[in-house]
Amino acid sequence: MGPQTNDAYLALVDEVTEHDRRYYVDAAPLISDGEYDALMRQLREAEGAHPTWTVAWSPTKRVGHEPVSDFPKVTRPVAMLSLDNTYSEEELRAFFDRVVKGLDGDVPTFSVEPKIDGFGIELVYKAGVLTLGATRGDGRIGEDVTANVKMVRGVAMKLRQPVDLTVRGEIYMRKDDFARMNEERGRLGEELFKNPRNTAAGSIKQQDPREVAKRPMHAILYEVVGPTTPGHLASLAYIKALGLPISAHNTHAQTWEELVAAVHSWQDRRDALPYEVDGLVVKVDDFALRGALGTTAKFPRWAIAYKFPARQVTTTLLGLELNVGRTGTVTPVAILEPVEVSGTTVSRASLHNWDQVARLALGTGDRVLLQKAGEIIPEILSVTETSSGDRFTTPTVCPSCGAALAREEGRVALLCPNRIGCPAQRLGAIEFFASRHQMNIDGLGEKVVLQLVEAGKVGDVADLFTLTTADLAGLERFAELSAANLVAAIATAKAAATFSRLLSALGISNVGSVLAKPIAAKYGTLSALRAACAAKTPEDFVEELCAIDGIGETIAESVDRFLRDEHVVGVLDKLAARGVDPAEPVVVTADGPLTGKTLVVTGTLTAPRADVQKRIEQAGGKVSGSVSKKTTYLVAGADTGKAKLEAAAKHGVTVIDEAELDALLTAAP
Repeated sequence: MGPQTNDAYLALVDEVTEHDRRYYVDAAPLISDGEYDALMRQLREAEGAHPTWTVAWSPTKRVGHEPVSDFPKVTRPVAMLSLDNTYSEEELRAFFDRVVKGLDGDVPTFSVEPKIDGFGIELVYKAGVLTLGATRGDGRIGEDVTANVKMVRGVAMKLRQPVDLTVRGEIYMRKDDFARMNEERGRLGEELFKNPRNTAAGSIKQQDPREVAKRPMHAILYEVVGPTTPGHLASLAYIKALGLPISAHNTHAQTWEELVAAVHSWQDRRDALPYEVDGLVVKVDDFALRGALGTTAKFPRWAIAYKFPARQVTTTLLGLELNVGRTGTVTPVAILEPVEVSGTTVSRASLHNWDQVARLALGTGDRVLLQKAGEIIPEILSVTETSSGDRFTTPTVCPSCGAALAREEGRVALLCPNRIGCPAQRLGAIEFFASRHQMNIDGLGEKVVLQLVEAGKVGDVADLFTLTTADLAGLERFAELSAANLVAAIATAKAAATFSRLLSALGISNVGSVLAKPIAAKYGTLSALRAACAAKTPEDFVEELCAIDGIGETIAESVDRFLRDEHVVGVLDKLAARGVDPAEPVVVTADGPLTGKTLVVTGTLTAPRADVQKRIEQAGGKVSGSVSKKTTYLVAGADTGKAKLEAAAKHGVTVIDEAELDALLTAAP
């Protein structure tokens, strides 16, 4: 018989919740599955008979929510910082030495925890009840996925004590659960998921919590925000006592020898864990010492992620493909016998340039050692077994147009000089010209461009502006309506274009959307820029361009060389004849929080870079493409290049992350 009073119902909720903890958090169930199912039936029957009794933290709430249309944004008071990565024992030692130096020679206790390859999450409890589950986002701003987080087993909806608490961790999928799920999908003829991490990340962003509930996900928490204990490991023990899941493999090290021994101990047992781990997280345990060490613009100085060596496999090299980019660079791409690396199937790998092909002496049929550098980009490290097949040699002619290849002075890359006549470059140039952040011609994607070029309807970017619906009639994918839509989209793009967008879309080497703006601001139109070039010697015109803030000699020479190229001149003449000569609007910006400041944006950002740059300009700031003494801030996203950081240090430029940029953008001027 089920509960007959509200108090009895609440007691049953607590009882089932405790059994959930015993099963999913402690892995030590006290009752059988059948007994648990009977308790859940009683709970559902009680809630069906007495709907007003139902509480938000009832275990029955893990299923049955309605879909949501979107996820509200959540701004957190304490940012979720990324961790700096280290890939070798030497780099780990350098981190250890920096910490000890920062603490005036004292060696702190370090925590050492397996780095779960999952999806970052933050949980907020008020009076012991889960009130918010938020994604990491950009660290400062995440998304509210509370309804979905409640579907994750092990995430307590009510703690054992009525405390206020904010904790962070990873949502992950066990390897065996992932395998079973893929086995079922294969049986049903559905597309298989690639790996547990991506599946967990995609699942938690599903808009229907009922679908999320079908995915076997778990959680492990690794950080307490607003510590109630003096140390990190003690804080994890505290939240475990509250009923939250933490890793059973956390340990500590009090000397360098203990730290490196802990690292070595994981090399052979990582695969024994039921979930994927890609490294270890090493942190200073004492919170007061963390405060003394502080943080950089991007990372805490008291923690680091030690990444396990990349997974390496061998496979057979089947051949080399020659790729011709839109700027004429001809690069080799290895075609491989498909092989699994870190949960993904790899059949192609980067070889960077032809010098590397020669250095490795690659040939058809060779067995090669492959790894995913940084777990992302497949690359060939070496030849493990040389075949009798022919060795690959550096090409002398372009595979697309047959033009003789050459190397520019100071560059390793091979280049096809036939910018306009080369079919591969022409295709790439038209696709780039039409893309979203350039001329933004809706509906003109890669397949459509290829179709138009092969049908002889378009030979260069200028030909786009003479297309008619009659030209498109009869082509595959083009009914009367779709043909009219594309012609209208081209007309819309022409009307909406600015000179800077056109200049960027033309694909001049080294000139993107940022550097196109100061050039466009000086000359106003493409016709005026061309006239200035024609009226001067190359030396004088380059000198004139270099006088523009942010434009250096390399960029100026690229612009001059482009405008004087006879093939380019023909295309630009056609654009002018077809009325494609937009002016650059004169922008008068009211005082904003970034008025008078120059910013350089680099690295991988959570928002499109063009959107970030637009926000800076709307706030009165100026965006530059290179770091100089005139730069106020370097906005550094993930994977920021070493050169930009070194330039910032050289010129004393402040380096900030996206969260700090957001704070500047929202500040009063």
